Amino acid sequence: MSTETTESTETADQHYDQRYDVIIIGGGPAGLSAALMLTRARRRVLVVDAHAQRNAKAGHMHGYLSRDGMPPLELLEVGREEVLSYGGVVVTDFAERVERTASGFTVTLASGCVPTARQLLITTGLTDVLPDVPGVAELWARDVHVCPYCHGWEVRDGALATLATGPMSTHHTLLLRQWSADLVYFLDGQPLDDADRAKLRARGITVEERPVERLVENEGRLTGVELADGTVVARETLFLVPGFRSNNALLDSLGCDSDPETGWPVVGPGGRTSVAGVWVAGNVADPSAGVIAAAGSATITAGQINAALVEADVEADLKADLAAGLETAGKSA
Repeated sequence: MSTETTESTETADQHYDQRYDVIIIGGGPAGLSAALMLTRARRRVLVVDAHAQRNAKAGHMHGYLSRDGMPPLELLEVGREEVLSYGGVVVTDFAERVERTASGFTVTLASGCVPTARQLLITTGLTDVLPDVPGVAELWARDVHVCPYCHGWEVRDGALATLATGPMSTHHTLLLRQWSADLVYFLDGQPLDDADRAKLRARGITVEERPVERLVENEGRLTGVELADGTVVARETLFLVPGFRSNNALLDSLGCDSDPETGWPVVGPGGRTSVAGVWVAGNVADPSAGVIAAAGSATITAGQINAALVEADVEADLKADLAAGLETAGKSA
């Protein structure tokens, strides 16, 4: 973060234990995009950023028009500066608890501050659940990736590998063949039916049946995949499909509906949850959303939040007008 942004944030920190139109929990691309839209709509907005972005380890992000190749943390730095420039407040803190009140919501932060808001937007993202293979976590987002559209171009024509983790892995492997003909698919005990085996063979993909022992690295870079029998298959980059777990603890605590089978939040049009005034955007609700998709969905949700606030403002003004009219009529009677 630049010195200018840090100073602005620290100044804001001294004044953020107050009421806002919207509190956004999560300061990634989704949260900051929503904050930008709402601050430009002249809403008082607080962004609570725990600095736990999913792609923080990645050196670059791709597929974001006009920002292709930008380091993800640089994108967030620029985003914070933009939100601050419109009067938004961005703080580095952790939301420990959220509670519904008669007038909106309170958010208890780790710092001890308890700001309140009329509407609440959760953009806390997801957690990648990695397979328990030594070396995977250490090389994650460096030479071990999930998305071929995000990282395939940079490793095109290289010695690639995919590691089977579940039902989507064969499809994932067939996708990766688009970027390199030198591709080894490590089953590591996962099943493979005859139809899928035929597809892999037709595409020239090597299927390795022997169990995987660990990833081999040298000076922090992947050099190979070691098998249980000690064989090392030289590889430069590995792709896999991790498990995805929504960071939806705050939503659960508010009683927001979740899918009983998947555990993911049930989301209506524009990011609405089942609890009035609570909204979601980005990976906390959609594990398939890349950076640009998460940011885009959040701008739509921000528009819906502002519309809900406008509706509430109009209703409040109508009631005030009615009360004033009744008072005037009473005095003249």
